[in-house]
Amino acid sequence: MALLIDVNMPEWMTDEALAREVLSMLPDADVRVYENMGDPVEIEMAAVTRLRPDLAAKLPHLKLVQKLGAGVETMVGNPDLPGHVKITRLKPDAPAREMAEFCLAYILRDQRNMKFHDARQAERVWQPIAPRSTPDTVVGVLGLGHIGSRTAKMIAAVGFKVIGYSRSPKYIEGIECRHGADTLLPMLKECDYVACVLPSTLETRGLVNREFLASMKKGSVLINVGRGDLVIESDLMNNLDADHVGGVVLDVVNSEPLPPDSPLWTHPKVTLTPHVSGWHLGDALKDVAENYRRLLDGSPLLHEVNRARGY
Repeated sequence: MALLIDVNMPEWMTDEALAREVLSMLPDADVRVYENMGDPVEIEMAAVTRLRPDLAAKLPHLKLVQKLGAGVETMVGNPDLPGHVKITRLKPDAPAREMAEFCLAYILRDQRNMKFHDARQAERVWQPIAPRSTPDTVVGVLGLGHIGSRTAKMIAAVGFKVIGYSRSPKYIEGIECRHGADTLLPMLKECDYVACVLPSTLETRGLVNREFLASMKKGSVLINVGRGDLVIESDLMNNLDADHVGGVVLDVVNSEPLPPDSPLWTHPKVTLTPHVSGWHLGDALKDVAENYRRLLDGSPLLHEVNRARGY
């Protein structure tokens, strides 16, 4: 059984570097890279960051697609991926912590008026301004899975009031948890910051639309580290131009890399980062090796995706 490595993100990690790490855990395995895959008939497992549209059709004996991360929308939505092919994802602690840190960092940047003070320094103007009171500030976290729950707990630990939202009921100590579609818009009216940590599914794509944005508290800040297709970008631009939402931090966008002519680049209320909120995998590659072993012996896989739900 051959394992194909297809990172397709050389700015993050090369196929060869990842293959070396996997081989250190599976020294007897047949591990191949995309540019030198050999006979595709022999490949039964593929470890990818995103599934190339044409890859599944090239691998007639594929049994497992291992996502090198969390989001699996390019797999579950691929019409060429047969129903018998299983999909697994990683649930590493390192990027979950980093994404939580990212959300907290940008909340604190706004909370402590850091952009304002940077601008005054550039003008050589000494102008004190009061920061917001943290205990009186409400942060909404949309999505309470592995990453979202970590985000909610980290933000709450600093002293913010945190309201979490999820599709189904959750309990997280110290977090007010709400669930169900009918609770979302009323919740937005309470929040000074809203952090989106949702996957891309039929229910979440386009969730951040005109109605969603209009329901947000005036002057509040939206942070999206989930998936770019959660946001209808034209609705977002219209809302920002109408001076309702106070600002937005986007680590993910609909089209990546963001086209040079996108108005998001230059809007004064938009902060962009190039999909970097969660970077390091930590020891999560152990799960790739373990799923290879489990696929070989027919054991239940780690972190298998429910293709019907999309995560």
